[in-house]
Amino acid sequence: MRHFARTAADTAELGAALARAQPPGSAFTVVYLEGELGAGKTTLARGYLEARGVTAAVRSPTYTLLEQYPVEGSTVLHADLYRLRDPEELETLGMRDYAQDGYVWLVEWPERAAGRLPAADLTLALIIRDAGHAIALAAHSSLGEAWLARLAVP
Repeated sequence: MRHFARTAADTAELGAALARAQPPGSAFTVVYLEGELGAGKTTLARGYLEARGVTAAVRSPTYTLLEQYPVEGSTVLHADLYRLRDPEELETLGMRDYAQDGYVWLVEWPERAAGRLPAADLTLALIIRDAGHAIALAAHSSLGEAWLARLAVP
């Protein structure tokens, strides 16, 4: 599935649409957010989190690497792995403790973990274009397929 976001608000709205379309239940879910700096990964995550009811400021976890947000029915773990110098550093973050039902992972820069993350259910690849951002959405599991099938893209 492809989407084009002309503005940051469009990107945030896609994140909100993803939140609304998420299949019910508390299955462990992993979403990879791929794209270069400034592609809109955090903006998309912010739209998702706000639509899930987060009222606190949603910032990029570039320096903290991980932020957790309790939301109705689950906890969202927003990770930004840009600052990892070595994939081994992932072990010190304790992410394995959160690889369980009741958690949704939004992972920016998953390629920095070099295969040490659980497989994604959904991948969103954000590409900067002259007039906005092209966003390719791909499902990699039955959960991801169900999610995309429920998605009403704005």
